[in-house]
Amino acid sequence: MQDTAMAEVAAKVDIDQNNPDELNLALSGDWSLRLGHPVFADIKSSLRTDSVYKMTFNSEALGSWDTSLLIFLSQLFKYAKQQSIDIDNSGLPKGVKNLLNLATTEAAGHADGRQQKSANFITRFGQAVVDWQRGAVEMVFFLGETILSLKRFVFGKAQFRKSDFFLIIQEVGPQALGIVSLISFLVGLILAYMGALQLSQFGAQIFVADLVGIGMVREISALMTGIIVAGRTGAAFAAQLGTMQVNEEIDALKTLGISPIDFLVLPRILALILMMPLLTMYSGIIGILAGAVIALTVFDIGFFEYYHQTVRALALNHFYVGLIKGTVYGILVAYAGCLRGMQCGRSAQAVGKTTTSAVVTGILLIVVFASLLTIIFHNLKI
Repeated sequence: MQDTAMAEVAAKVDIDQNNPDELNLALSGDWSLRLGHPVFADIKSSLRTDSVYKMTFNSEALGSWDTSLLIFLSQLFKYAKQQSIDIDNSGLPKGVKNLLNLATTEAAGHADGRQQKSANFITRFGQAVVDWQRGAVEMVFFLGETILSLKRFVFGKAQFRKSDFFLIIQEVGPQALGIVSLISFLVGLILAYMGALQLSQFGAQIFVADLVGIGMVREISALMTGIIVAGRTGAAFAAQLGTMQVNEEIDALKTLGISPIDFLVLPRILALILMMPLLTMYSGIIGILAGAVIALTVFDIGFFEYYHQTVRALALNHFYVGLIKGTVYGILVAYAGCLRGMQCGRSAQAVGKTTTSAVVTGILLIVVFASLLTIIFHNLKI
């Protein structure tokens, strides 16, 4: 905004229409909401636009100005556009032109959004294919950067703070025990009750221990823990990194010569690699205890009988499979959360979309890899 003069001059608009093909508006005085200013509705009747194709401005006598001038000009520009009149704003102050261009860009963005919503199916499908292809390339590129960062960590060249690493471990591990305990216990209850209900028809209720033990340790504990972590930790990773993108903190790290992958992504992936096997093991134990509760209270199976049947059913390979799956799911959740966080835009809305996308991507990857790992372990007879 320009400096105000010592003596304020009333705002004024002079219309020069000597050339029938061109309309020139001379802006003068101090434009202020406080002091009053010309209103577009007052001068609209004075504009003869039948044969005008161009509108120009002269602001040599313009004093101080505020949003009152911008409101006037925006209404004038809208009117000129409706009359198919070209606008030459070279005679306006630089600050006025910048603000008007910004407002025009925002309006165009909203218009593009409305046009995109009304696009036909073929256009939307084509755009979806292009977005998917671009996203696949970004995922592969990010995966390569992450692998290189892990390599630097192995050789002791990665840059991140140990205090941040241990703080992340606390967030993804001990602080997640509550929700993991609740979900695992309830899933164990459901699995034991439904399984024992069917087995009781054959007088084989004791084998509910096999069902719950193997099912929880080998498959369900890893899967449920992965989904819980995707909704809890993956979303947190995406929101944290997305907010850093909005605040330009990641750009600051790059300016300082610090790799954002090493400093931000690597400790999060390492934390989940360490914590997911422990959470998976803990989830399996809670599920087995829930099964014991159902066996004791509903189907009159003794605790020691249930315990010995569980020990006989479980072998080390079941624990190995569950721990491997839990570790893989942890890597996938960290990868999805950090990927979406690093892809975040520069607005609060983008952070929200990033968080949602991180959860959806993490759960999708978990389901896909759960199917693949199950097929692989079955073919390997593990």
